[in-house]
Amino acid sequence: MQLELLAQALAPQEIVNAAAVDITELAYDTRALGPGALFFCVRGSRSDGHDLAAEAVSRGAAALVVERALDVLVPQLVVADVRHAMAPAAVTFFGDPSRELVVAAVTGTAGKTTTTYLLYGILRAAGRPPGLLTNLERRVGDETLPAALNTPEAIDLQRLFREMVDSGNASCAMEATSHASVQGRLVGVRFAVLVFTNLAHEHLDFHKTMEDYFAAKSRLFAQAERAVVNVGDPWGRRLAAEVDHPITFDADRDVLDADLKLRGRFNLENALGAAAAARALGIGEDAIREGIEAVEGVPGRLEFVHEGQPFAVIVDYSHKPASLERVLLEARRLSEGRVFCVFGCGGDRDREKRPLMGRIAHDLADVTIVTSDNPRSEDPLAIIEEIVAGTPGLEVEPDRRAAIARAIDAGREGDVVLIAGKGHEQGQEIAGVKHPFDDREVARELLRALQPA
Repeated sequence: MQLELLAQALAPQEIVNAAAVDITELAYDTRALGPGALFFCVRGSRSDGHDLAAEAVSRGAAALVVERALDVLVPQLVVADVRHAMAPAAVTFFGDPSRELVVAAVTGTAGKTTTTYLLYGILRAAGRPPGLLTNLERRVGDETLPAALNTPEAIDLQRLFREMVDSGNASCAMEATSHASVQGRLVGVRFAVLVFTNLAHEHLDFHKTMEDYFAAKSRLFAQAERAVVNVGDPWGRRLAAEVDHPITFDADRDVLDADLKLRGRFNLENALGAAAAARALGIGEDAIREGIEAVEGVPGRLEFVHEGQPFAVIVDYSHKPASLERVLLEARRLSEGRVFCVFGCGGDRDREKRPLMGRIAHDLADVTIVTSDNPRSEDPLAIIEEIVAGTPGLEVEPDRRAAIARAIDAGREGDVVLIAGKGHEQGQEIAGVKHPFDDREVARELLRALQPA
C-alpha cells in the first residue's frame, strides 16, 4: 500500500522527507520489522520508540510515524499521538476487516472471558464460524494461538481480524477492555453487539477514578450497533439510561432456557448476557441453548481440581474485590463445612484494592491464608502487609506453594478450598523473572500426595 493512502487516513500535522513509498507492513516493535514497514514510534512507560528510529530504519523500516521530526532520512508522518494513530492506519492497511465480520464483544470488570466463550459457543452452534480473542487464547480459523493482551494492540487486532476473514471466520467473539479503550486500540472496530457485564473497583492505578473507568467502558458503545447491558449492576443501570435502545438483562428477573454447566450466580449473569447478545444478532433459541450447553468450563474460572479428595478445591482467576466476593459467596453455598481462601495481590498494580480484598476474605472465609500472587517488581512482604492491614485473623504464608499446601492439608470432608487470583496463569513473576507456577497443577500434586499409596 502506498504511504500516501495511509497519510490520508492519519491526516498528519506534517510530512518530513516526503516520498512515494510502498508500505508492506505496520510495526511498533523493532523485533517485528521487515523491509518496507511503516514503524510507529510509540512512547511507552519504559521506552520511547523515537529512540529506536535509527534501529528501525536499519532493520528495514521504509517510513516512520512520529510525534516530532527525527534525524533519519526516511519519510516521517508527524502526528499528535503515535499510539492513537495506529488504529486508523491499521484499519486502512488491512482493509477495514471488522466490516466483514460480525464482531460480538464483551466489556466489564468481571465476566468478560466467560461471556466471550459462551458467545463463541453460540456463534458456532448458529453456523457462523467464529474467531476468538480472550486473555486465555486466540482462535483464527482452525488455528489456536497464545494470547497476550486481552485486547491486542490496534495493529495486531486489525491483522487478526483480516486473518479471521481470510481463514473463513464469519464472526468474532472478543473481550474489549478499558485499557484498550483509553489507548485507542479499538478505534475503527465495528461492534455488531457489545455486552456490558458489570463495573467494580479495579484498575484505578490506571484510570484513577471510577468515573474515568466507567467513561472508558461507556465510550465503546458509540461503536456498537446494539448494546446489551446488565441492569442488575448499578453502573449497568446508569449505562442503560445513557445509550440508545439498550437490550437489558437481570439475573433477578430473567430466566435462562438452557442447562448451564457453569456454577455460580455470576455465571448465570454471563450466560444471560451472551443469550441476549445472540438474540440481538438474530440467532434462534435452539442455537443459543446448544451453544451455552456446549461450554462445560473455562480454564481458571471456578475450575474444580479433583484427585479423589473428600473436599472441594477450586482455582479461580478472581483478583479483584468484587470477583473475590462473588466466588467466595459461591464457595460458601457449596460448602458443607469450612471455606479456606488462599490469595494474594499482584505487584505494580492497583494498591487500593489490597486491604479491601483482605477484609472480604476475612468476612467470607473461615480461614484465609494470604500469600504472594505476582509480586513483579514489588517486595512480596510489603504487598502482604497492605492486604492484612487493619484486618486481624488472617494467616500469612508468603510462599504460594506452601500456602496452598497448608490449606489442602487442613481440608476435611465437606470443606471448600479456594485458590484465588491466578486462575489459568502458568507462571509467577517475581523480581522481573517469571517462574513456572500453575495453581491447578500445584493443587493436583499436593492432592495426589494425600492419597494412600
